[in-house]
Amino acid sequence: MMNDGLTLDQIQLLLTVADEGSFSGAARKLRRAQSAVTYGVQKLEQQIGVALFDRSGYRPVLTEAGRALLARARRIAEEAAAFRDQARSLAGGLEPELTLVLDSMFPMPRMVDALRAFTDAFPTVPPRIFVQSLGASAELVLNGTCVIGLVPEPFSDQPELKRYPLSTVQLLPVVAQDHPLAAIEGAIPTDVLRRYVQLVLTDRSALTEGRDYGVLSTQTWRLADLGTKHAMLLAGLGWGSMPTHLVADDVDAGRLKLIQPLEFEDHTARLVMTAAHLAGRPLGPAAQWMLNYLRAQSPRG
Repeated sequence: MMNDGLTLDQIQLLLTVADEGSFSGAARKLRRAQSAVTYGVQKLEQQIGVALFDRSGYRPVLTEAGRALLARARRIAEEAAAFRDQARSLAGGLEPELTLVLDSMFPMPRMVDALRAFTDAFPTVPPRIFVQSLGASAELVLNGTCVIGLVPEPFSDQPELKRYPLSTVQLLPVVAQDHPLAAIEGAIPTDVLRRYVQLVLTDRSALTEGRDYGVLSTQTWRLADLGTKHAMLLAGLGWGSMPTHLVADDVDAGRLKLIQPLEFEDHTARLVMTAAHLAGRPLGPAAQWMLNYLRAQSPRG
């Protein structure tokens, strides 16, 4: 009959005997008397109701049950070690998690590289990632949901935020190859563009209420998701601007074509991405590391 009261020490005894291949080897490894190791394993077997080792030979060999339980015992030991490490980190002021919000236009490969390096540096701090568009990314920083936001410059320009320019995202006006606008070479007058649907990214943020960026057509479909906008552009449902890194392959493959709106202003063709955080909220060690890493990897940092 199984009794309660299993201890981490018993789990460690099981693992050490299995790894060292003998009770005497485990005793040397743990710097304990062999009798204490043997007794500890016997007590564990009595508590769980199964034999873990076959002792009929010269060396103890894991039984079938022992082999089955060994992997679980390793996970228990690893989780216990992770528990201790995280507790020490928290006691030292390390954040329990890192909350980030990315604008949907921020190049994801750069964020993946940063997260990979972050995980190596802070293995006990899990990141929580939000992806939003336009002013919604800044709002998650302003309301305290996220510690750091990778936010377009027009929306990070808030008195409560401290911001650092990171990079510039080039926006390309594109249409599907079978769209009527694709047949027009050279600059396209605005009165021509207005005859066709423009696909426009939008959000529910108060920061963008009543504000449009680069909207030239009188016919607009407003989409809250950049992936949906991309799919609709490929389907020929309208024209619109997209970050270069998301449509370069489509343009090269002939799925999308660049167009030249006559009134497509330079400031709407380039989007400065910034890292922003609340000016009155000091960053913890993990957040400060992430901010420093992003700035160090940025051509504008």
